[in-house]
Amino acid sequence: MRSFIPNALTALNLILGFGAIVSTFNGEFYKAALFVVAAMVSDGLDGRVARYLKVSSEFGKELDSLCDLVSFGVAPAILSYAFLLKDLPSISGYIIAAFFATCGALRLARFNVNTGTVKGYFMGLPIPAGGCLVATFIMLDIKPSLPIFSIMLIVCGYLMVSAIKYPDFKGKGEKIRMIPVVITIATAGFILFMKHDAILFVPFFVYALFGILNTIFGLFDCKSAN
Repeated sequence: MRSFIPNALTALNLILGFGAIVSTFNGEFYKAALFVVAAMVSDGLDGRVARYLKVSSEFGKELDSLCDLVSFGVAPAILSYAFLLKDLPSISGYIIAAFFATCGALRLARFNVNTGTVKGYFMGLPIPAGGCLVATFIMLDIKPSLPIFSIMLIVCGYLMVSAIKYPDFKGKGEKIRMIPVVITIATAGFILFMKHDAILFVPFFVYALFGILNTIFGLFDCKSAN
């Protein structure tokens, strides 16, 4: 009976993701993006509740991945297509949106099979962060040029399936280097100074940026050690 609570939170994640898709169909892009962010909150709670109640299970893990794919892979992809990618010629927009969703699926599949070997960090940008990065950008109601938005979706999709190491903030694992921290904090401050309503977008953007910078500076550490 206790397992019902975390599983209900996981199901809520899916319900919110479905709400994002329906809102997109209705042309309510801001509302759709909010649904994606709300789904991330639900997704963050289910695992913690399961561990607190000591009812973690393989069923719950598989259900979580399926719901994540809808809320943070498919929903943001459809939202991106309706928001701007549909204006690309031929089926280019469809392909880019499908690429993002597919990368999300690959990210989740790799995460599931690597849980026993990859510990202390996330390999690749977690799909909730990737989906929320796209959704919160759309919330800003900034319509960049089609090439820029397309590149953003492609890069975000690639980051999810990349080998870039992202911290899991559990106090161990990948070393957090000071220079990338300073750069990302400065970037966050600059974005917020230029656009005050970017408060939801900034955390996801700087997290994605930090993983890239931290990995690059880690390569320099390895070269200096050799």
